[in-house]
Amino acid sequence: MLEFAGVAKTYGGLRPLRIAELHVAAADRVALLGFDQPSAEVFVNLATGATLPDAGDVRISGRSTRSIDDPADWLSTVDRFGIVSDRAVLLDGLTVIQNLAMPFTLDIEPPPDDVRRRAESLAREAGLPEASWTQPVASLDPSGWLRVRLGRAIALAPAIVLLEHASAQLSRKDVASVGAAIRAVAAARGIALIAVTADEEFALSVADRVLTLEPATGRLRPLRRWFGRLGSR
Repeated sequence: MLEFAGVAKTYGGLRPLRIAELHVAAADRVALLGFDQPSAEVFVNLATGATLPDAGDVRISGRSTRSIDDPADWLSTVDRFGIVSDRAVLLDGLTVIQNLAMPFTLDIEPPPDDVRRRAESLAREAGLPEASWTQPVASLDPSGWLRVRLGRAIALAPAIVLLEHASAQLSRKDVASVGAAIRAVAAARGIALIAVTADEEFALSVADRVLTLEPATGRLRPLRRWFGRLGSR
């Protein structure tokens, strides 16, 4: 589904973002540790073809992003991805259902009945309690905001969901449960999931495979267990 090979991208950090090798198959659930917020954004842009690498190659379903040569072609490619990120703007004054209806229509005051039912299905799947559906998004806690973003990300049936520092605003008590809920949604849909994060607890809860980036080399090493405890040594 997604491959990085010998990728390097300069973006203003202390060193370029390097990814020596990454292979993500259909229905894989992978967390990548060791990314700060700027490098996570660069990774997501590289993965979706919004940015081209300075060196190496990114392939989506076997096709190099370098071969995407016009806006319509890129839009059809990026439709394969759902992105969970604080960069995905929510309209705070609108309700949960109105925000979840927006991938389908801009006619949201109120949404047509068929669209409302689809938005309600997304809200249920994302784990939003029914009592919150008619509330403005601004009234939700960070867990609720993340679940709305998840609903938006899966609305158009993507093949891959990318999570960009998704746990950054969560209360620590919610990290593991929300990560497990996101993992369950991806598993139920049979879609790939890539969580780019610096949060080890979230990584372990959301993914089946956790890899840690070595910034100098770009190698992604499996997170290992030592003496019954979790660690990256």
